[in-house]
Amino acid sequence: MAALSNSIGLATSIPFLRTTSPNPTRFRPTRISCVAWDPEGILGPPQTGHLARVEFKRRLEKDAEAREAFEQQVLEEKNRRAALRQSRVAPDSAAGLIEYFLDTEAQDIEFEIARLRPRLTKEFFSHVQLELGQLRFAVPKTEAMEDRLIELEALQKALQEGTEAYDKMQTDIVKARENLTKILTSRDVKATLLEMVEQNALNRSLLTLLDENIANAHSGDQKQAAEFMEKVRGAVLKYMTV
Repeated sequence: MAALSNSIGLATSIPFLRTTSPNPTRFRPTRISCVAWDPEGILGPPQTGHLARVEFKRRLEKDAEAREAFEQQVLEEKNRRAALRQSRVAPDSAAGLIEYFLDTEAQDIEFEIARLRPRLTKEFFSHVQLELGQLRFAVPKTEAMEDRLIELEALQKALQEGTEAYDKMQTDIVKARENLTKILTSRDVKATLLEMVEQNALNRSLLTLLDENIANAHSGDQKQAAEFMEKVRGAVLKYMTV
C-alpha cells in the first residue's frame, strides 16, 4: 500500500451572492477563498491533520480487507491444488508413468518426484532413453514426433536433476539429524560446534531441522527445551556466518 506522503488539503470558496434586486446599495458579502481565513482569530488555530488521518484510516481499512480477501484466495487455491495432487494416481507401467509426468504442471514436478521417487529407477530411465532413441532416428520424422522428442528430452533432464536433488536432500536430512543429536547430547556444545565447523557440518538442513524441533517444543508447551534449542540455533547461525 502506498503511503500517504502529503496531508490532504481543503480549498473551498464561497462565490459572490448575486441579487436579483436592482438596488445597488444591497449588501454583497466579502469573498472567502480559504476556510482558514480568520483575521480576528475568532475560530482558533486551524485543524489541518484531521481529514488526512481519516483518509489514511479509511484506506488502511480498505487495504486490510483487500489483503485479507487475497490471502484467503491464495489459501483456497493452495488447498485446491494440494487436493488435486493427492487425488492423482500414477500408472503402474513405465510408459504410463512417462505420460503421467508429461501431464504434470511444472510447479508440481518436485512434489511428484518426491512422492514417486521409488518408481524412478534405472529401468524407468532406460525406458525413457529407448523412446528417445527411437524418435531421434525415426525415418520419416513427423512434426508430432519432433514435438514429442523435445518434450521427452526436457522431461528426462527435469527428472534426472530432480532425483539427484531429492537424494542429496535426503542425505543432508539424515546427516542433520545425526548432527543435531550430537549437539543436543553434548556436554560442551561450543566445542562440538567448533568441531562441526571444521567438518563443514553446519548447514541449512541443520537449521531447518532445529526450526522444526523448536516449533514442536513450543506446540508441546516444552518451554525449556524450546529455549535451549533456540540458543543452539543462534550459536549454529553464528558459526555458519563466521
